[in-house]
Amino acid sequence: MISRILVPMDSSEMAHEALEYALENHPDAEITVLHVVGEPSPMWGEATGLALEDDLEQAAEDLAESVFTSARELAAEYDVEIDTEVRLGMPVRAILNRVDDFDLIVIGSHGGSVADRLFVGNVAQKVFRRSPVPVVVVR
Repeated sequence: MISRILVPMDSSEMAHEALEYALENHPDAEITVLHVVGEPSPMWGEATGLALEDDLEQAAEDLAESVFTSARELAAEYDVEIDTEVRLGMPVRAILNRVDDFDLIVIGSHGGSVADRLFVGNVAQKVFRRSPVPVVVVR
C-alpha cells in the first residue's frame, strides 16, 4: 500500500499534472511537495540571485512559495492537505536524498526552462533511473 508520496515540483505544467495525478490516484496517501532551489551558478537562473542573499534559506523559502501556493490550491480542490518542503542544491540529488521516507515518487516528465534541460539534463529521467523506490513519470 502506498501511504507516503513525494512530488517534486517546480512551476511547470508537468509538475502541476504530477501533483494532480497523485491526488486523484492516491487520495488516502500523505503527499509532500518538494521544491528544490539550485545552488547558485551561471546555469541556474533564479538561484544565481541567492548568492547575494544574507539568509539563503529564507530566500529559498521565498522562491518556493509561489510553487507551494499553487500546490495547496490544487490540493484544496481535492479536500487534501499537503506537506511542503524546500531544499537547496542540485534537484536530482536533493530528491534522491529524500526518497527513503516515501513509498513512491510522482514527478512531471519535464519542467524548468529549455536552458535548464540543456545544461542539467532531464531530472525526471535521472530520478527514474536512480531511485530505490518506484517512480511514476507523468506526461
